[in-house]
Amino acid sequence: MSAEPATEAPATGRSTAVYVYGIVPADVQPEERASGVGDPPGKVSVVRHGEVAALVSEVPAERPLGTPTDLTAHAELLDGSAAVVPVLPLRFGAVMTDTAAVEKELLEANHEEFRAALEQLEGRAQFVIKGRYVEEQILRELLDANPQAGRLREEIRDKPEDATRDARMALGELINQGVEAARVADTRRVIDMLAPFDPMVNERRPTHEEDAVHIAVLLDLSRQGELEEMLGSLAQEWDGRVVLSLLGPMAAYDFVMKREPEG
Repeated sequence: MSAEPATEAPATGRSTAVYVYGIVPADVQPEERASGVGDPPGKVSVVRHGEVAALVSEVPAERPLGTPTDLTAHAELLDGSAAVVPVLPLRFGAVMTDTAAVEKELLEANHEEFRAALEQLEGRAQFVIKGRYVEEQILRELLDANPQAGRLREEIRDKPEDATRDARMALGELINQGVEAARVADTRRVIDMLAPFDPMVNERRPTHEEDAVHIAVLLDLSRQGELEEMLGSLAQEWDGRVVLSLLGPMAAYDFVMKREPEG
């Protein structure tokens, strides 16, 4: 990353505030082309205090935040930074009155906490591993493994929905239980395979009824290639059963306390 420290904006006759993205080491300097939320996008700069700094940009005080473009800009700045430096991300929408408030109320007030957390994140970043079952295959697995489910499937085959409502509800419950059991087992399998990486792991809640795996891991960036290789081998083993994806490196959203600025 590269550029200059934050400076006061010239008077424009319009009220502005300071949007805060996250906390980084004090020696970080944003790239000249780095941009943030807003339309047009705000120029990203830093506010420093001691050994820590905040990534910030100016926003019109009256402008509502929350457009898809804003959300993307927030995530892209943090995740791009996390690929090269430790980052403590703040939640979307953290706004303070001015750079003096950022330094005094956020950085100075929490300096030791932020410094210690950044030390723990040095050289590490978050990755998210997601797996989605292939519907036809997981249903086949569950029906083959559960004779009762197979009998219910035959019972309702080619029959009116009204006449088989109870059987359909019972089958749906058995399938839901089977998917949950498979998800628990498959998630444990991935976590066990990750053990050599000595990661921190956070099991996320499923976002879809056919989710097989949804976990966030914090590990050394130097081992990203090994992680990709391991998941590539698992994807081959699960071919046709689970579609795997890997997101990251990204900021450690799941593993740091996101203190909200007051301002």
